[in-house]
Amino acid sequence: MKVDSITLYHAIMKLRNPFRTSFGVTQEREIMITRVQAEGLDGYGECIAEKGPWYSGETIDSCQSIINNFISPWLKKTDLDHPTDFKKLVQQIKGNQMAKACMEDAIWDLYGQIENKSLQKLIGGTKESIPSGISLGIQQNVDILIEKIGKALEKNYQRIKIKIEPGWDVEIVKKIRDIHPNIPLMVDANSAYRLKDKDIFISLDKFNLMMIEQPLQYYDILDHAKLQKEIATPICLDESIKSADDARVAIEADATRIINVKPARVGGITETLRIHELAKKTGIPLWCGGMLETGIGRAKNLAVASLSTFTQPNDISESERYYTNYLVNPIFELNSDGTISVPNKLPGLGIKVNLNAIEKYASMKVKL
Repeated sequence: MKVDSITLYHAIMKLRNPFRTSFGVTQEREIMITRVQAEGLDGYGECIAEKGPWYSGETIDSCQSIINNFISPWLKKTDLDHPTDFKKLVQQIKGNQMAKACMEDAIWDLYGQIENKSLQKLIGGTKESIPSGISLGIQQNVDILIEKIGKALEKNYQRIKIKIEPGWDVEIVKKIRDIHPNIPLMVDANSAYRLKDKDIFISLDKFNLMMIEQPLQYYDILDHAKLQKEIATPICLDESIKSADDARVAIEADATRIINVKPARVGGITETLRIHELAKKTGIPLWCGGMLETGIGRAKNLAVASLSTFTQPNDISESERYYTNYLVNPIFELNSDGTISVPNKLPGLGIKVNLNAIEKYASMKVKL
């Protein structure tokens, strides 16, 4: 598979409602779409990096720079036998996982079309639908949050996740549990706390939470292991896991008992498959996280979440929850049982990408 051309699009996607975490408030997303052409076909990927270095050290501009100056020239000179060869091609580049991932995603999509196989089939996914959980941001007050939880339960979402930060944690969870004592509930701190705050998590222990996601520093493993010794609720690492090696170390240290796998955070589907194999050996549960993806990134995440080790409800919701504009057809809808069907009837990502829509919402287009 020899790549003929690469095009990068910066698409402005407006959110239906502002989404607030401990990082700040998001009202619109600038998303970079990668389009790779070969053998008369188009493969698409999506970069999840944000405009600023809030979730990780990468930004949408840094990803574009890495692709422009390194990945694109190397890729055009290389004939890939399989998408997994891409990881070897870019192994000299340290870090920059999101830049690598959005290019590898497009190559997997392209390869699936060439082989006439869906991405799900290529990677060994088996589930026809995946359990969907909802992630609710920090609200203006707890009454609004409880109302949103009620609406999510009416739609049969299989797990409720709420964002927390100092001052919006124990009392909020208590009020939720007073009303909904038995619902599957977890909290996500997005690295907002430190080990000195352990009493907060000891207090959260009594609320029968499924997990506490990334309570401490985004790079930390050691302090998470110390915190896990103090609490019974499983810690789930997110930002701390940037590779299968990170996952192995965290598991061995008992710093994580569940892992949120965002394929783009770990460098792509190939590295995700390494984590999948590790999870099979260790028995650690996985689930697929989200970064407000469009339908392009969402299709990839659904294929990944159909792997056998992804046993927890995933942060993959229906398309209309976040955006008013769509880049793919059909859009993803929530089934009546709180699941979302995996797109596997078409080759590659399993969906039709609307290039006209990408062009319409693009604020920048760069052909390499």
